[in-house]
This record gives sequence, structure tokens and C-alpha cells, in this order.
Amino acid sequence: MIDIRRVGVLTGGGDAPGLNAVIRAVVKCAVNQGLECVGLEDSFDGLMEPGRSRPLTPRDVTGILRIGGTILGTTNRGNPFEYPVDGGTRDYSARCIDTFHALGLHALIVIGGDGTLTIASQFFRKGVPIVAVPKTIDNDIVGTTSTFGFDSAVSFATDAIDRLHTTAQSHHRIMVVEVMGRYTGWIALTAGVAGGADVILIPEIPYDLELAAARLKERERWGARFSVVVVAEGAKPKGGQTSVLEPAQHGHAERLGGIGARVAEGLERLTGRESRVVILGHLQRGGAPTAVDRILATRFGGKAVEFVRNGQFGMMVASRPPDIVPVPFQEVVGKTRMVPLDGDLMQTARTLGIAFGD
Repeated sequence: MIDIRRVGVLTGGGDAPGLNAVIRAVVKCAVNQGLECVGLEDSFDGLMEPGRSRPLTPRDVTGILRIGGTILGTTNRGNPFEYPVDGGTRDYSARCIDTFHALGLHALIVIGGDGTLTIASQFFRKGVPIVAVPKTIDNDIVGTTSTFGFDSAVSFATDAIDRLHTTAQSHHRIMVVEVMGRYTGWIALTAGVAGGADVILIPEIPYDLELAAARLKERERWGARFSVVVVAEGAKPKGGQTSVLEPAQHGHAERLGGIGARVAEGLERLTGRESRVVILGHLQRGGAPTAVDRILATRFGGKAVEFVRNGQFGMMVASRPPDIVPVPFQEVVGKTRMVPLDGDLMQTARTLGIAFGD
């Protein structure tokens, strides 16, 4: 064990069910081992601006296990290495490091997705002792078999698909359900299979809408008078582009949206069947985490404290069942865990007759 007495913790990127469960586990495990915890507010803003930190005790995290969101807040203001200022960007990393030392911190636990992990690795290279906890409902972080928030998002999306089945059947419609998944189709594929979708469109497979429509027409020949289609927000047609609402700016990714409406319009034209679209959007991020996510988040938080006490910095906490293991930043940053097209779930989906527009 190295001499660690005071640990900071922050949450970055989009919210996900289970963030509070991680914070709770970090605080309780740290305090029970004689460490102090300091919560940094609104991601790395808590290191850039004075007065944006507070002590965290077991009392402060009592009752938050089941609550969605994050008690520490997150930010959309940008990367401290490329912080948006007056139409340009500035590097405020030195200020963050100065604050880290001024607060008397000996280590930092960072909870976030790919963008946050990239920032964490940059600070680690500058000498800040950091351990990262992966967070994304998209389940697309390399090095870990799962991330907390994913099970909650899939459970919500599956429930929504179940509900839409009844209205689709009653009105003899095609119901198109747009789910999150900017670069990967983990939510769409998993919820689509669990919810009995007939067509699933994911970013990994550029789709031909006519082939998807052919699948729905085939269902009509069997006597089915309705269909359910699940579309990831990052899905794109063959030879085409993703549907973008706003371009990228100030270090933020472009804002996607509208693919569900495009697919619904095209399927109605190609099949002659009335179509409707439902966009689940941020509903997938909100609400209480499932039991699966609570347990995973709690294990992640506890292991993060263990890695800190062992001096295992520059590491991401990762799930490798049955274990939680450290994975070096360099094996994770800048990479995306895609849906394997020859994986078991994909093969099962195809065997079930689910179409992917290819």
C-alpha cells in the first residue's frame, strides 16, 4: 500500500443509471479504510473553478444507490485541455493540476465514458494519479465486457418496445423505435431481440431500406398485419450518412437525430403500411438503475478504491467475469467496442428471422 489519505471523485459525460451507486461505493469503501473523499462538482469544472468541491462522507451518500443521475453533476462545457473560450479554446490543464494539489488530494477517481477517459489519460501523462471507472449506456468501451447503465437502458427500451407491440397490432401499423447508439448498436440489438423486433438497424451494418421493407412485406404474406422496427440513432443507409441535427462544435460531437423519422417515412412509402416513429431519447438515461447495474456500479466503485490504495494508476476498472480487473488507459482510449457481426446474439437474431437491411 502507498500513502494515500485523500481521494477526489468526479463524474463526466452524459448521465447514466448507476453513477450514484459508484459514488456511494467509492465513499463508503474509502472512508471504511481510513481515507477522506472529496467530491468535485460538474466534472473537471470542479478542478478549474474555486469552490466547486465538497467533502463526501457516508452520510452524504446515504440513500443514493437507487437514484439516477449524479449528485456531483456533469458538464457540457468541454475538455479542460481544449476549453471553449471566446470562440476559441485554451488549455486549462495546469490550473486543474494546481487545484488538485491545493485540495490536498493524493489520487483522483474519474467516472465517465470515452471522452472522460481520454481526458483522464492526458492528466495521467502529466503526473496526476488517476483511476477511471467506465460509464456509458451504449456499452461500447473497449476492455470491459459491460458498463453500468447499459442494462437499465436496455430494460427501459425493451419495455417500450413491448408497449408499442400492442398499439402496432391494434392499428396494423409499422412502429419504428429510435434508441441511443451513436457508433454502436448494442442497445438496439439487445433490446430489439428481447422485445421481438422484426427489423433492427445498427451503425455496424449500413442498411438498404428496400431489403428491410421486403422483410416486412414477407411478414404480411404470413398474415402479420403489423411490424416493429428498432433503429439506433447512428444507423445509416448504404452509401449515405448518419442523420445530423447539429454539427460538431467546441470539442463536442455532432448531435444526431431524425433517423427514425427517415426510416418510418421510407418504410411507409415502400410497403404502403402506415408507419409511426417513437424516439426514446434521454428517457433511456433516466430513472433508477436496475439491480444488475447497481451491483456492477458498486463493484466498480469498490475496486477503484482498491486500485488507488495499491497505487495502480493509469488504469480503468473493467469487468472480466467473474472478476473486476485493471486495464491500462492505452488499451482503451481512442477505441470503440463494436457489435461483433459474427457474435452469438447477432447469429441468434438472424436465425430468428430478424432483418438488418443487408
